[in-house]
Amino acid sequence: MIIDAHNHPDWHGHNLDKFLANMDKYGIDVTWLLSWESPVDEYDPGCNYCIPQPGEGGPIPFARCLSYKERAPERFILGYAPDPRRPEAIDALAAAVEIYGVQVCGELKLRMTYDNPDALRMYRFCGEKGLPVTVHIDYEFDSNNKYPRPSYWYGGGIEALERALQACPETVFLGHAPGFWAHISGDGQHDKVAYPKGKVVPGGKLIEMLRRYPNLYCDISAGSGCNALKRDPEFAVEFLTEFQDRILYARDYFDNAHQEFLNSLGLTVDVLGKIYSGNAGRLLKK
Repeated sequence: MIIDAHNHPDWHGHNLDKFLANMDKYGIDVTWLLSWESPVDEYDPGCNYCIPQPGEGGPIPFARCLSYKERAPERFILGYAPDPRRPEAIDALAAAVEIYGVQVCGELKLRMTYDNPDALRMYRFCGEKGLPVTVHIDYEFDSNNKYPRPSYWYGGGIEALERALQACPETVFLGHAPGFWAHISGDGQHDKVAYPKGKVVPGGKLIEMLRRYPNLYCDISAGSGCNALKRDPEFAVEFLTEFQDRILYARDYFDNAHQEFLNSLGLTVDVLGKIYSGNAGRLLKK
């Protein structure tokens, strides 16, 4: 069985029919379908080309996730992450869990530090309900733009995530995106380039955090996760083997790059089974 633990509805030209055909093409049985709700002025308008209704409840409103789930219920797990700064956020998430069966809180991708007190309250609710929380981290880079914003950072860096892990030990967090995966290496490139290259250098903050916090898991989706593993395949084998119980296969897109790379590493059947579906299934049962 294969579970894609990170994707979005109506994303990059894929309506429901194209989405299901793509899943079938690559042998994906189930997809975690995540929202991305954000104030309009907090996300890069460069994303507008790949979403159908910019500004309507954020780039990817929960309503679109629900639409897919209602039409193909066996193929999708519902994810929803309201903006925790909103006063109704926890009530909205609680209602979505009760009425629609939401099982994941994600994707959280906002211009706030992830240890915001309102966010911590929502994470604790997720811990009580058994919802893993998927967070996107990006650092600030000079874009040479002034408006609408000079850059699009999200989360406040790996230190803010670490404080959330400490404050909410009963909540499982799935780290994702360039600002998370760059910390696989201790080369200090996380705030300089989005996709660092070269061999992994010892001392990566991500490795330290995985060993220290049992509630931290990894979502390998998108170019960031793939790049972090591909930059040093020998290290990738060590990394995936050591943390085999906390790595989730995910795409955030519609190609097959992650499967092709994972299958090339010579990992054991047991390790691949955990990454492809075992860990995702265990988190939801938990």
